[in-house]
Amino acid sequence: MKIYHSLLVVGALIASGQMIAGTKQLKVIYGEDNRQDVFESTDSVMVDLSKSTAAMISASNLKTSGDEVSIIGSSLQSRGICAKERFSKQVTAANCSGFLVSDKYLVTAGHCIKTMEDCKNYKWVFDYKVDHSEQTSVRVPKSSIYSCKAIVERALDSINKDDYAMIELDRIVDDRNPLAFRKSGEVSAGDSVVVIGHPTGLPTKISGGARVRKTDAKYFVANLDTFGGNSGSAVFNAKTSTVEGILVRGEADYIPDSAASCQVSNRCTESGCRGEDVTFITNIKALKKL
Repeated sequence: MKIYHSLLVVGALIASGQMIAGTKQLKVIYGEDNRQDVFESTDSVMVDLSKSTAAMISASNLKTSGDEVSIIGSSLQSRGICAKERFSKQVTAANCSGFLVSDKYLVTAGHCIKTMEDCKNYKWVFDYKVDHSEQTSVRVPKSSIYSCKAIVERALDSINKDDYAMIELDRIVDDRNPLAFRKSGEVSAGDSVVVIGHPTGLPTKISGGARVRKTDAKYFVANLDTFGGNSGSAVFNAKTSTVEGILVRGEADYIPDSAASCQVSNRCTESGCRGEDVTFITNIKALKKL
């Protein structure tokens, strides 16, 4: 079962039980769980790159007070995820992830932004992260929140599996750097990759320890630890720190723990299951003009 990694899909599947039936063989954490909060990471390069990652959050989940904005959302635990799961008490608010490619353009997955109505109803929030392990709520400066002004280019093709969107933000981003991205060629099987984004809508997570399994015409497959909400996340080459692609699809995220009457993360061996799909960043034609 191939699943688009947006939180909207994950929430619907958890609520309906569709994620449960017949999915015990489907895994999402490959080997060890490599997800880290930004404050936990010892990789200073990735920590710096995380500043250019944004969360796609509904405007209704943002409450402004003075110069700060509180991010409103349920915890993982209140959404039916077991209390023993990592990050279970953290707020979940992001439906998708995105990342800066210039001072006014942002890239995400094509299934995250489909229409100008989506463009209007969601905000792009930088600095959505926690600073210590016990933090359960997040506030960000009002200056960290941007609107979508226009959809520059978008693809969502069920045949060739292309999946990306490039949007123009409502104003220039001048307090963080755009990410460097591959402009020609493609990643190779065996290359080490890292993903930065918002798994299950959580505050920013950095997840490494993954490798490319294979490449296809429009995307590559890697054993990345990603969940719903990671759609649109930047996937970096661990050696060059450049963006290789956009996280778009993967396995079902959670399975039931019947004894505890809640959901737990799917798990898989490093080489098992289908892997997570990543659209090549070079598929976006508009990026060639930057």
